[in-house]
Amino acid sequence: MKVLAFAATSSKSSINKQLANYTAKQINNAQVELLDINDYEMPLFNEDREKELGQPALAKAFYKKLGEADVIVISFAEHNGSYTAAYKNLFDWTSRIDQKLFQNKPVIMLSTSPGPGGAASVLASAQASAPFFAAEVKGAISVPSFYDNFDLENGQLTNQDLVDKIMSVIAKL
Repeated sequence: MKVLAFAATSSKSSINKQLANYTAKQINNAQVELLDINDYEMPLFNEDREKELGQPALAKAFYKKLGEADVIVISFAEHNGSYTAAYKNLFDWTSRIDQKLFQNKPVIMLSTSPGPGGAASVLASAQASAPFFAAEVKGAISVPSFYDNFDLENGQLTNQDLVDKIMSVIAKL
């Protein structure tokens, strides 16, 4: 099973990337590809640029990666209650190729933050809009207080309730 995992942020040391990677590796028989959205950086989307550039090769490449996956694991970072600019831009360009950019793939949506909110606002937004973009959301889990619930050295969640929630979502695949 091909699992595409990524954090919806451009941060090189992203806690969301760690959470996405951890979760993807819990899936039995998974061939995990951990994507870095920095590899898909494009000019800010607007209609004028779209007329000028058409569909950028990087947007097409990202769309293709989504299509090649059997499962997609995304962990959302939250900037001021919403998507990061880097993810939103990639999402906007890719959705112009095909609004159904998730291509009816099973998706596990996650979010985390250092604080108790766990980036729940952006996760709720992503989950609410998912059907419009052909994401078959199997579950959405917010992990609050990342550093209290994750062992950085071993790359493991330490909170058994959160582990159980993730395993419950994985069981739906």
